[in-house]
Amino acid sequence: MPDTVLYTAEAVSTGDGRNGHVTSSDHRIDLDLAFPPELGGTGAGANPEELFAAAYAACFHSALRLVAGREHTSLGDSTVTAQVGIGPEGDAFGLIVTLVVHVPGLERDKVRDFADTAHQVCPYSRATRGNISVELRVL
Repeated sequence: MPDTVLYTAEAVSTGDGRNGHVTSSDHRIDLDLAFPPELGGTGAGANPEELFAAAYAACFHSALRLVAGREHTSLGDSTVTAQVGIGPEGDAFGLIVTLVVHVPGLERDKVRDFADTAHQVCPYSRATRGNISVELRVL
């Protein structure tokens, strides 16, 4: 738990959940949702896994840059891609995540060290630890 909450995001889901609509309190997110075709839907809207992938990629990328910055290392045109999978897990559904880290021009071993440390710092990594499988892949 944080010692102090510095910011609280808020979003509301309306309609039919995964086939409904989501809106953030500041209206920067205002999206129709739809099941992807792989889950029997139309794919005519975003889905929670896409939103989670975008959020996790951005959060982890910030953590990666923070860790590198502490060592006075620039990550240049680095990217983090989050791949979020969903599938049956017993009587429920489960998630699996792969974070693909790419830092052109930096030694792979150094990028791996930064990624491993970022995985300890990133709030999304901390929240998912022990709950879902998260693989770090360094290109």
